[in-house]
Amino acid sequence: MLLSDSFESDLLRSSQTPKPHSVVVKCEGNGVNFVDHFDRRFKEGGLGWLCRSLTLRFFLFIVLLQTCVRGGDVNDNLLSSCLNSHGVHNFTTLSTDTNSDYFKLLHASMQNPLFAKPTVSKPSFIVMPGSKEELSSTVHCCTRESWTIRLRSGGHSYEGLSYTADTPFVIVDMMNLNRISIDVLSETAWVESGATLGELYYAIAQSTDTLGFTAGWCPTVGSGGHISGGGFGMMSRKYGLAADNVVDAILIDSNGAILDREKMGDDVFWAIRGGGGGVWGAIYAWKIKLLPVPEKLTVFRVTKNVGIEDASSLLHKWQYVADELDEDFTVSVLGGVNGNDAWLMFLGLHLGRKDAAKTIIDEKFPELGLVDKEFQEMSWGESMAFLSGLDTISELNNRFLKFDERAFKTKVDFTKVSVPLNVFRHALEMLSEQPGGFIALNGFGGKMSEISTDFTPFPHRKGTKLMFEYIIAWNQDEESKIGEFSEWLAKFYDYLEPFVSKEPRVGYVNHIDLDIGGIDWRNKSSTTNAVEIARNWGERYFSSNYERLVKAKTLIDPNNVFNHPQKVDGGSSCTGGKSVVDVDRDGESEVEDDVEDSAGESGAEGDTVGEDDVDDLSGESGAEGDTVGEYVEIVVSENERRL
Repeated sequence: MLLSDSFESDLLRSSQTPKPHSVVVKCEGNGVNFVDHFDRRFKEGGLGWLCRSLTLRFFLFIVLLQTCVRGGDVNDNLLSSCLNSHGVHNFTTLSTDTNSDYFKLLHASMQNPLFAKPTVSKPSFIVMPGSKEELSSTVHCCTRESWTIRLRSGGHSYEGLSYTADTPFVIVDMMNLNRISIDVLSETAWVESGATLGELYYAIAQSTDTLGFTAGWCPTVGSGGHISGGGFGMMSRKYGLAADNVVDAILIDSNGAILDREKMGDDVFWAIRGGGGGVWGAIYAWKIKLLPVPEKLTVFRVTKNVGIEDASSLLHKWQYVADELDEDFTVSVLGGVNGNDAWLMFLGLHLGRKDAAKTIIDEKFPELGLVDKEFQEMSWGESMAFLSGLDTISELNNRFLKFDERAFKTKVDFTKVSVPLNVFRHALEMLSEQPGGFIALNGFGGKMSEISTDFTPFPHRKGTKLMFEYIIAWNQDEESKIGEFSEWLAKFYDYLEPFVSKEPRVGYVNHIDLDIGGIDWRNKSSTTNAVEIARNWGERYFSSNYERLVKAKTLIDPNNVFNHPQKVDGGSSCTGGKSVVDVDRDGESEVEDDVEDSAGESGAEGDTVGEDDVDDLSGESGAEGDTVGEYVEIVVSENERRL
């Protein structure tokens, strides 16, 4: 399905045409009749579980939350009235019937079975805006009526923070905001934040064979949250993070005001590109820089089943290769232990031809023992499907793919020095004690070492060698062992402590870990010194960039409308402060009809790698290959509202 040439202009106006994958809700009074079908695909075998292991994180405290906790000065009818009066009709409300349409929509982007349990908090409303104006009005109404907001793009929040809360809350589900406009001539794209990475990759692949984008490899991850936290992927050693390549954005602040890069200011534009999702406001769309790729590149995906001793040696050698290869080459590895043998899956991407890739591996990593047939040449788009464990490019465009249904908990580390051989050996021995445990290891270096630590909030740049991820997975019938699984993961994490970053032991906000701590926003005494409390995780995720994030939060959201247990806190929490946009009309924000040219001065500190100017947002897209992929229409009735 091709977009009209006017899409970039449509970004600045409300569009009344159905969106790709749009889900339709028809409201009748206070009742809702909607969604009796989702295009569900269950991927078995292959690398299906890999996607979830790298993008879904499960937490233990969630089972302690009350179902639909009520409290605070909120009123369902007032919110419904506000939404309807502002032209937002595509929403549903809490139902006690687990077979209802409400639960179908709630679970549509839930990748974790733990979140479906009756003991987990449920939203009172799920709103699905279909335009920039509807998103603005939704945020305005939730703020005015004192509702907690949870923004859900792809549903891959590692600790479930995009669809749980401990106060009455509203999920603003972005799945109908998934349009993508590719401009091959300017090598840029506008991406609505509800678009998944797979939808983005598919759109690019349908438009060009010589441009790509640097981001993660799981296709169902939402671009809104992924880019907000940084966005590491197989081309990060060549081009940096996804957030490093954002040239503009449209942000809805807590008042409902619509801000582009120039209007939000340097500090806020800097903060939204790596400072974490759901903190600064609602990202409506990103303007990203597309990146040169060869028409044919080389990939491999090879699993080695070897003894623990041999596996230890392979991992020990890999660490010296991973961050020292030419930036055009990335090799990542996953591993675990089955019985007496370890399995190591090596995934490689080389921005070059097969013969060159094989020559490099033979020289730098001969221990891997790859043969000619294991190197495969394909287009960049095909490589994104291949590395995700998918069979075809078209599968990238299916946001409702379902992968491994096991629950997960994860932790992450970064290293600055080499890890001794015996440490890899003992780690694998520990994995042999826990069949559900495995690791995912990524090399840094390349462009990641050239970008300054304060270019975006993501600080892990020069000097960072590797990123380690530790995962424990379990089936639903093993829930009685959750305590045992948690204890094992903590033990594994503690064992690695001497060999990873220190003072503090750093983390990654896209791998958010509530074990580090959190703020209970219901308890005012715990928010008295929230800036200092949040420093505990803020400096782990952002290092010295934390101070500038506090400044940005104070500017854009002084009343902490956008909050969760581990967000960056502003210096004026709940003091009645104003954001960077003045408020009028008895508290309503003045929503601009048009976003002006953002090519004005925006500050060198916030400029994106290789991008000196930001193009006029209102120009024609001019891309013959603009695409949004497959359109999934859910018919409810003759008079349905299509958003």
